Amino acid sequence: MADWRKLAIALTLADGKIDDEEVKILKKELWADGKIDKEEVKFLIELRNAAQKKAKARKAELNAGFERLFFKAIEENVLADGKIDAGEARWLKDMLFADRKIDANEKKFLVRIKKAAKQTSPEFDALYNQCMKTK
Repeated sequence: MADWRKLAIALTLADGKIDDEEVKILKKELWADGKIDKEEVKFLIELRNAAQKKAKARKAELNAGFERLFFKAIEENVLADGKIDAGEARWLKDMLFADRKIDANEKKFLVRIKKAAKQTSPEFDALYNQCMKTK
């Protein structure tokens, strides 16, 4: 049986990058029901990780539209209840440090969700502080 997530990632990155048309398709399909769920977020994380590897090999940046879509999905999913609890903080840490570094877009994302959250856990606050200290 085919792994549809792997197939979708391979097709999306067949030319080595995510272009604007692919971003439009991802947005339309992933938000077809008006929300983004954990499985869809998991897919986007796998896609972003694969795209980062391809971009690094080409010495290129990820598509800015894809980055916006990616972080919007993570934000909507994590802040669905308005809070960032300890479990979500651990999940964010694992996701953000998957490549062992924090980039500028990830820092901007953390700033945005910290402001948007009605309540944050001590674990999220520690993650936030750790990431803001990195260069």
